[in-house]
Amino acid sequence: MKYIYALLITLASVGMFAQVANDTIKTDSIRTMETEMDELVIEKKKKAIERRADRVIFDFESQAHLNSGSLMDGLKKLPGLIISDVAGMMYQGKALQVYMDGRPLNIYSNELTAYMEGLPANSIEKVEIITHPGAEFPATSGGAIINIISSKNSKQYLSATYSNGYSYTKYEDSRHRFNNSLLVSSGGKGYSWQLNGGQSYNEGYQTSRFAADDLLLTQNYSDRVNRFYYLRSGVKIELGKDRLLLNYDFNTNKNTSYVAATGTDITSGDPFFTDDKSMTDRFYHDGMITYQKRFDNTLKKLDFRLNFNNNKSDFGMNSRLNDANVLENNSDQNFVQFKTDYTQEFNVLDKTKVNAGVLADHLDFTAESFGTTNLEYTRSTYAAYAEGQVTYKKFDFILGGRLESYDIKGNTDTDDLIPFNLTRFFPNATIQYNLMPQVHINTSFNKKISLPDTGSLNPNNTNYQNPNVGFFGNPNLDPAIFNNYEVELSAFEYFTIGYSYTDAKDIIVNRIIQNDDGAASVSVNIPNSSIRNFNIGLPIPYMLFTKGLDAVLKMDFNPDEINFIYLYAGNQLHEIPGIDTKPVWNFNVSSQIILPKKVKLMANFNTTTTGGNYYYYTVKRPAYQSLDLTFSRKFMSDNLSVSLYVNDLLNTNKQEFGAVGTNLIYNSSFDSRRVGLSLSYKIPTRNKQAQESNILNNGQQQQPSQDVIK
Repeated sequence: MKYIYALLITLASVGMFAQVANDTIKTDSIRTMETEMDELVIEKKKKAIERRADRVIFDFESQAHLNSGSLMDGLKKLPGLIISDVAGMMYQGKALQVYMDGRPLNIYSNELTAYMEGLPANSIEKVEIITHPGAEFPATSGGAIINIISSKNSKQYLSATYSNGYSYTKYEDSRHRFNNSLLVSSGGKGYSWQLNGGQSYNEGYQTSRFAADDLLLTQNYSDRVNRFYYLRSGVKIELGKDRLLLNYDFNTNKNTSYVAATGTDITSGDPFFTDDKSMTDRFYHDGMITYQKRFDNTLKKLDFRLNFNNNKSDFGMNSRLNDANVLENNSDQNFVQFKTDYTQEFNVLDKTKVNAGVLADHLDFTAESFGTTNLEYTRSTYAAYAEGQVTYKKFDFILGGRLESYDIKGNTDTDDLIPFNLTRFFPNATIQYNLMPQVHINTSFNKKISLPDTGSLNPNNTNYQNPNVGFFGNPNLDPAIFNNYEVELSAFEYFTIGYSYTDAKDIIVNRIIQNDDGAASVSVNIPNSSIRNFNIGLPIPYMLFTKGLDAVLKMDFNPDEINFIYLYAGNQLHEIPGIDTKPVWNFNVSSQIILPKKVKLMANFNTTTTGGNYYYYTVKRPAYQSLDLTFSRKFMSDNLSVSLYVNDLLNTNKQEFGAVGTNLIYNSSFDSRRVGLSLSYKIPTRNKQAQESNILNNGQQQQPSQDVIK
């Protein structure tokens, strides 16, 4: 009897959360990458979580617990997403390639971390995690893609949104963080423009420790100050039926770290003490020109895009004890890409859609150490793809293929890199069976490749070093090949249960190696490995326990305005031949409670089990364990949003990992317990019917969060 009752609770929970969605106009479950809507818009309530055939979408704009603090703070609260120094960024066991507004950022490692820590979360509209990318995405996306979509604003008449935030920590000394951003947009007959700019100032503290048995390799204490500035702009020009979009983005980091370290020099056996100052200056420019050709047949579209970005970084480290120049490493990266995409829908079966396109891109990367060029790396890619999407009765089908050709070469200051030339076909397929409205079973397969990123290839240390430890890239890395399989049952957006399996060849990971000179963090290939992941998510409204099942089923309510708890559990196993790896369970519990005066309390708790592995690391204590609380309320006709939050209330977010193949233990902790205030004010537009769009997104807004009637 108890099992029947548990099943009834599960079905009732997901059914109740579906009531609001059932009252809205149905949107296609099969994704479309290019949607430009100028038609009549019917507003509807945004979903906190939205699932489609190939992705899961998390709304940041209206979720106070996600948009308080930095983008990094918000991402760490997403169920199933893991971000750490040792594991990198993974979703349900898959490494993520980072996109911003539909195009790859092309920044990696500590540069990517600084970018996400600097970007305010309240400047983000939503985050898409594309779990099985289709043929229209580059095959180099590897396992999955995270697409960060910036905030939108009214596109007619002048409108503006101002956001800021402040947070405070007290770990021996007081440390502060603050950010400001402004989003302005306007338009007229035949044109519209949008401008988003801001800054952040972050003070941080971290301790870390490397030890081998009774030998202390290093104990580090670091204070850092990160300054981040960004500007994102977009212009849309109507040319009859056609559109021309111009985008330019700029961001820069100026980061300073003070690191004091003690340990025992492995070579001499003598104790050592270092006190260093490191400085990083990074400048990033990105420009995009998009021409959208439209036809009398509105189901036919043709887009042309030209994208260029430059990423330049200068890193230096000086000893504060003797004023010696310890490290001086610079890099310069240029990337250019041209692509064209064609889309047409046909009245075949219930609905048929065909996508096709071609792409060409080229990347140049140069690294220098103390003025000497020690890596020159070039990569050229050419690709063509075609994909068909068919809806027939209760089935949705996607079948596609992408042909890509790579030409990679380069040299270090001592030798040439081994050239890599490959032409390969990458298929993908998805079948979705819709059991009933908003309840479906989805199964998919895709083959992908992951090329070594420039952060992994760079042989120079752009992080830190002392007599016992260092951080290095590997210019001789090989590309990785993935075969990804996945099956998932999803009901009413909120309930999901799924399993995925990835067979990987030459996957690129980070590991710690030990030798007679100490320890080093390096990038390596794993010849053969596999990734298994199981996950389940379930929402439960508290009224189920107070009012009973029969009473609740008769009620009509908005999930955004009730008290509920959302439970998520994920199990991932990284299998490496010759190593006895074990799975890691990660858990996320989120609870919403509506307090008096329309104050909303959101509690979020994350933790993991111990004893399992992230590739070459063994979890020694629960990782990323944190209890976060957010109190939020809206004022002034919902134009002003105010949030008060505390992250890591119990101060438990500390890491301890063992390095497989060594007797090394790595511990780290940072100033994670943080109290902050965040606000966002949208200046009301004088045109109440003004639509919202995002021309910073290059016209690539995926299926919109509003319903459309033509």
